Amino acid sequence: MNIQIEFATEEDLPKLADLLAELFALESDFQPDREKQLRGLRLILNDPAIGRLFVLRVEGKVTGMANALITISTAEGGPVVLLEDIIVSRSHRGMGLGRRLFDHVVAWAKGLGMKRVTLLADGDNRSALAFYNNLELELSNMVVLRKPLV
Repeated sequence: MNIQIEFATEEDLPKLADLLAELFALESDFQPDREKQLRGLRLILNDPAIGRLFVLRVEGKVTGMANALITISTAEGGPVVLLEDIIVSRSHRGMGLGRRLFDHVVAWAKGLGMKRVTLLADGDNRSALAFYNNLELELSNMVVLRKPLV
């Protein structure tokens, strides 16, 4: 099986929006909105200082993605990554591709001197939580709060 993980291009964005629709259908906090997702993806794609979009291809076909946003942590005293979205299409799950994608993003972050990778998961998404548990991530005592501004 030919597997590639690389930075996304403009041509990948429609497929990435499809993957985000699949992801957001699983999360209770978000609703798929293709135009919003494409707008957000373009903002990241066009400014690598904000973050990077990673695309997972199997036999040349987009089958997964990760969205790694860069920020600064005063607790860590340096740059960190927020892994905002990570998903492998339903048809390709259970093949170790999610781990490969995650490990690729972590290696990229380490190579840039990032201090930490943080991700959020929907508390009701048991399969995602089991996947993250297998990645040996540490649970945080932090609680996510938010205030929509629009």
